[in-house]
Amino acid sequence: VMVWLRRCTHYLFIVVVAVNSTLLTINAGDYIFYTDWAWTSYVIFSISQTLMLVVGATYYLTFTGVPGTATYYCLIMTVYTWVAKGAWFALGYPYDFIVTPVWLPSGMLLDLVYWATKKNKHSLILFGGVLVGMSLPLFNMVNLITVADPLETAFKYPRPTLPPYMTPIEPQVGKFYNSPVALGAGAGAVLSVTMAALGCKLNTWTYRWMAA
Repeated sequence: VMVWLRRCTHYLFIVVVAVNSTLLTINAGDYIFYTDWAWTSYVIFSISQTLMLVVGATYYLTFTGVPGTATYYCLIMTVYTWVAKGAWFALGYPYDFIVTPVWLPSGMLLDLVYWATKKNKHSLILFGGVLVGMSLPLFNMVNLITVADPLETAFKYPRPTLPPYMTPIEPQVGKFYNSPVALGAGAGAVLSVTMAALGCKLNTWTYRWMAA
């Protein structure tokens, strides 16, 4: 019974984190409509996705102890996003609107660190967290390059529910950050270490709670 309960707790956590990561991804896709705030939103969404990815992937990786699990977790996030994006057809949006699997390379880096350090959790937290935090904003920018021009998309697919202050306008280049990738990567690298540690700790807490 305890084994069954522990597994249920584990799978429930994986589903919750993966679903939330998917919702964050959909929101991240939305920001290209708000072109005046695009870089600001890019940084915020990159960091949020990074943290959701690293806590879930680290938890899953340390739970199984098998290098490759983090990549598998990122694949779950990707598939969830593809399925959720299918609903955008009904809303009249193009299906190629943010569906690039940006998390997979970051998950691979996490697995590589875990494997190369012979399953050392402290190295996973420090090195893995930094690598994920620095890599995801970069891959997210590559993701944006594959998307149609933000202004063209914004006016082609208008959002009638948008309040006037969020109506797409010409972007103010450099108004907020000169390098959103660098800012997102820098902040993500620091915060991801903490979230990687939380992922490992959640694994420990799960076992202790189920053993009590």
